Amino acid sequence: MEETRDSIADIWGQRTGYEGQWPVRVDEHIEETPDQWVQSACVLCSNGCGIDIGVKDGRIVGVRGRAADRVNHGRLGPKGLHGWVANHSQDRLTKPLIRRNGKLEEATWDEAMSLIVQKSKELVEQHTSSSIGFYTSGQLFLEEYYALGVLGKAGLGTPHMDGNTRLCTATAAAALKASFGSDGQPGSYTDLDTTEAILHVGHNTASQQTVLWMRILDRLAGPNPPKLVVIDPRRTYTAEKATVHLAPRVGTNIPVMNGLLHLIIQAGHINQEYINTHTVGFEELKKIVEQWTPDRVERLSGVPADKLREAAHILGTCNTLVSSALQGVYQSMQATAAAVQINNLHLLRGLIGRDGCGIYQMNGQPTAQNTRECGADGDLPAFRNWGNQKHVQELADLWNVDIDKIPHWSPPTHAMQIWRYCETGSIKMLWISGTNPLVSMPDLDRIRKILKKKDLFVIVQDAFPTETTHYADVVLPAAIWGEKTGCFTNVDRTVHLSHKAIDPPGEARSDFDIFVDYSRRMDFRDKEGKPLLSSTWQVPEDAFNAWRECTRGRPCDYTGLSYAKLTGGSGIQWPCNDQYPDGAKHLYTDGVFCTDVDYCEDYGYDLETGAARTEDDYKLIDPKGKAFLKGVDYQPPHEEPDKDYPLWLTTGRLVYHFHTRTKTGRAKALQDAAPDAYVQLSAQDAARYGIAEGDMVEVQSRRGKVREPARIGNIEPGLVFLPFHYGYWDKDDRPRAANELTLTEWDPVSKQPHFKYAAVRIKKA
Repeated sequence: MEETRDSIADIWGQRTGYEGQWPVRVDEHIEETPDQWVQSACVLCSNGCGIDIGVKDGRIVGVRGRAADRVNHGRLGPKGLHGWVANHSQDRLTKPLIRRNGKLEEATWDEAMSLIVQKSKELVEQHTSSSIGFYTSGQLFLEEYYALGVLGKAGLGTPHMDGNTRLCTATAAAALKASFGSDGQPGSYTDLDTTEAILHVGHNTASQQTVLWMRILDRLAGPNPPKLVVIDPRRTYTAEKATVHLAPRVGTNIPVMNGLLHLIIQAGHINQEYINTHTVGFEELKKIVEQWTPDRVERLSGVPADKLREAAHILGTCNTLVSSALQGVYQSMQATAAAVQINNLHLLRGLIGRDGCGIYQMNGQPTAQNTRECGADGDLPAFRNWGNQKHVQELADLWNVDIDKIPHWSPPTHAMQIWRYCETGSIKMLWISGTNPLVSMPDLDRIRKILKKKDLFVIVQDAFPTETTHYADVVLPAAIWGEKTGCFTNVDRTVHLSHKAIDPPGEARSDFDIFVDYSRRMDFRDKEGKPLLSSTWQVPEDAFNAWRECTRGRPCDYTGLSYAKLTGGSGIQWPCNDQYPDGAKHLYTDGVFCTDVDYCEDYGYDLETGAARTEDDYKLIDPKGKAFLKGVDYQPPHEEPDKDYPLWLTTGRLVYHFHTRTKTGRAKALQDAAPDAYVQLSAQDAARYGIAEGDMVEVQSRRGKVREPARIGNIEPGLVFLPFHYGYWDKDDRPRAANELTLTEWDPVSKQPHFKYAAVRIKKA
């Protein structure tokens, strides 16, 4: 076995101070010398690093970074270097399973698909297509999401489609729409190469995007290091490098962001000409944030007034700025409102649409962007507006179906509501693909009860047995990364093509083949009686070409991309078309945004209540290509510590694991590095409860309890942290899933659940 570094111990690798270009560095981990290398990209965080898969005798034997790729320049993190081992795990699902007499038993594909189709047709006939729901992932490929989007919307006509991206990245999309009129990150990773300042809000970049953090570390080691402002209640690896670290109380992102904007406006560090020419809403925003003086922010958030002023000075005087946000913003109180304030910072200063000025409303998963683009999360494909009749008609014409077949009579059903419909019985069949909700969803005891319901037919499409497949009526074995061909798009809009390197084990099939087979067996047809998918979609490239046409003229324009163009070199950013044949580094370079009433992705929402604006409401504002400056006042969390549950709980990720460890838990090096969850406590709280390092601690909320070993330090007093990756399986059936404790509550706009706060009590177990 060879590895260019011990990436478990040396997570980010050797530093080379950045001085205008990236030196050659190819991170590699191989077990045997490959016979061939196959182009791909990493799918174990949302960074989207170019990667080559080493193949020998039909097996993956290693990986290496792609030196030519614009995203990572050959660099890889520990998950990327080791996660591939899971492909050859001995417990792969290799045959379909059907529940018979209470037990899952092996079946043929024909038996499994015939049962699913029979159930589908019965439900549609008896209860309409609204009795069927799809809950997907941020792990599939673009072509698979688009196939699912078409068969769900134009075949079945169900409004009930969403993914676990609702848990991790829905707020990113909502905030981008709210400010700019459409999804899509304005900036580029290359902005980190020149920026004067970086702001991370609720984003532990060092752990969650290790290669992006390498890029920042090399800038910090170079001759012109950027200033770094980090907002996080824990002293993370990221916070340790901060010029200014603000550690607010849980649920107080709005006071901190409003306080920063107030100081920047008060100091005159705004671009009034840009504001006047390219935005609407400034006076209302100014009126809201001027109430948030440093002293008031300190009283509510615990952030010292002087530190707030120091951060505001950096953010107000830098000539270029890159900002990022992740789950500390998205999974907390007033999530969309807080994310929008980050957009506001860039708009107020005119720091958008040019080199060194990027906004990364980060994604939590590798193909979350594609879930959103392709309509598998409930939105309409290619960022079309479900409330705009012309946009729906465009899709009806593309798919050659009647417009009334496509659900557009109300907002798409979000994931939390889908689960509620399953709970109440109106959804009677739930098709889960590529996700493990019995670890990732909030309030797990409730989710278990839903999946056990006798009147809910559950299909789980996955590569491995999980806590969720345990409750399925049908299990479909799926091919995964390396075993199929398809594209995926990262946070800065870079599209990568992953070529098939090996065959999947046993009878496992790609999600694309499964969805196309379902469409064929259901006999979905267009207005002319032609098969909806199966006549023209034989291979993923057919779906990609259809998707390319779907994006024509939309913000995420793929018309200049092809499999041939994406093969051999670097990933390419969208929009890629006649205007941008090599892709566009930045959106909104001319200060014209996607807010025109006939072009925008939605008509907006009230940031406090989530009430949807109508087309008529929108026309009254008529931004005509200007961005929105939207302010909101503070609302306290709906569950706060009290005498019975005196501590805050927050949850998060670890550097060595991804999502629910379905893959990383099966990669020995990663599992050995982080074999178990833990409870992180401050030294003050540990002393108060008589807890020492390594002691077992019971953490209890109003919904459940877990037992974990203690880890002491690097966290604010009164706050308890649990990593969310771990479920029941693996260790003595001990309750250790952080989501046993979390709330069934969500942001009013993005509908993203609040994993980042709950009231708990602890005791030494």
